[in-house]
Amino acid sequence: MKAFIAAALFATAAPLAAQVAQPAPAAPAKTLPKLIVAISVDQFSADLFQQYRQHFTGGFARLLNGVVFPSGYQAHAATETCPGHSTILTGMRPAHTGIVANNWIDQTVGLEDKIIYCAEDERVPGSTHEKYTVTDRHLKVPTLGEMMKNADPRTRVISVAGKDRAAVMMGGHKVDEIWWWDGKTYASYAGRAAPPVVQRTRDAVTALVAQPQAALPLPGWCKALDRPITVAGKVYGQGRFERAAGDLKAFRASPASDAAVFAMAAGLVQDMKLGQGPQTDIIDVGASATDYIGHSLGTQGTEMCIQMDELDRSLGGFFDVLDATGVDYEVVLTADHGAHDMTERQIDRAMPMEEHVAPTAQTKQVAAAIAADLKLKGPVLLSAEGDIYVDRDLPAPVRGRVLAEATRRYAAMPQVAAAFTRDRIAAQAMPTSPPESWTLLERARASFDPTRSGDLLILLKPRVTTIENPGVGYVETHGSPWDYDRRVPILFWRKGMAGFEQPLSVETVDIAPTLAATIGLPVRGLDGRCLDLDPGPATTCPAS
Repeated sequence: MKAFIAAALFATAAPLAAQVAQPAPAAPAKTLPKLIVAISVDQFSADLFQQYRQHFTGGFARLLNGVVFPSGYQAHAATETCPGHSTILTGMRPAHTGIVANNWIDQTVGLEDKIIYCAEDERVPGSTHEKYTVTDRHLKVPTLGEMMKNADPRTRVISVAGKDRAAVMMGGHKVDEIWWWDGKTYASYAGRAAPPVVQRTRDAVTALVAQPQAALPLPGWCKALDRPITVAGKVYGQGRFERAAGDLKAFRASPASDAAVFAMAAGLVQDMKLGQGPQTDIIDVGASATDYIGHSLGTQGTEMCIQMDELDRSLGGFFDVLDATGVDYEVVLTADHGAHDMTERQIDRAMPMEEHVAPTAQTKQVAAAIAADLKLKGPVLLSAEGDIYVDRDLPAPVRGRVLAEATRRYAAMPQVAAAFTRDRIAAQAMPTSPPESWTLLERARASFDPTRSGDLLILLKPRVTTIENPGVGYVETHGSPWDYDRRVPILFWRKGMAGFEQPLSVETVDIAPTLAATIGLPVRGLDGRCLDLDPGPATTCPAS
């Protein structure tokens, strides 16, 4: 393990791990796991998993000996961080979780900032979608941890992540401990005291960031990716995570930030003795660095290759600490969405059809043209994350004309695959077929909440990125309804599990009912289904 990763991980966890020497016993066939460990790797696409799986020797290698679903789906259209995390432990699609995007618009209340962030408490005076108080109030359904706690109040629910929205959407409304990186340190809800392990992690990160970081070694199997690509005057593809002293943004977009989150999670498992009581406990871990690295550096350079190697090592260290507790634990690892590489490198690598979205597709330009044609004043249209909202202050007949004109204009744009009105989406039944076969309208329906979604949804054609002008820190993104953004791996592991691989598609909403079945918790009315993790004649799923 690289020195700086080891320092971040073992400064918080290893001293406690040394107190317990017994390895976890093999799990008897009929026993229930005492600890659920749910891990989300932000922007860990099925394509990245397939690209690097042969090189994994640490934590991922362990998971590859379990039950592997390489074609999991975040099946909805809004493939963003908040909606994706809301599906993983609720068993419900965004249409039911209410988390339709990272941001949506609310015109029903007198807010100066009408854009609502998914984990924002907009009731707090002065709140904006960029400077906010974190809340779980927008998540409309319970998480698995809540279901477990409702069934047995002794259950402990822990959630830690590199992003607030990951911690909140996986943890839910009844967390015992919840911590996330807020850009400067590890934070929680107001009034919560930091447990010792959280303070140790804060101190370790402060000491780490205070020192400059030299370039990390490049694994031999990364050398084929060591090729420069220039975007907006900056060279990418050959970075090694060098970092100046005090650079918190560079820390966030580096392997060290994931290592620190896993360190804190490991320490909380130890300090709280999770899984050592009569009940089953759950800890959720959101590893966010892959997403920050992807957005700022792309997915096909040395930067992401080093990240995959280091994440594999951090996972391995985390599992070693869990093993040392002697607890029988079950792991699931997946992602909130996928992504694909920056447009410029895709063009350089035989994808000349890759494009940046044209300025003419921007909502402000479309709104200005419609206002001029209809002789209207004001913004006419508002937008957030692909959803277009007609100004509620317009008279109803005028709103109808504006919507019709916006639909016509967007549908005629050569980069637009579909322009769906809210009425058309609402009329579509929720899909029941395998997710890869869903139409665009069905994908849109899985993300649609009538109280939060827009009046018009714009979906761009494949390989058209929503980034109009790439720049430092933002060269690649996701959020499309296409499979490179929808497909993610889903991996289950438990000691003694008979592993197998199923290449056919499943969904992330299947995770919660599957985990519930393994701990004997009855759940009903979810969008997902139980996946049988036993390859023999027995089944882990209850009879329907």
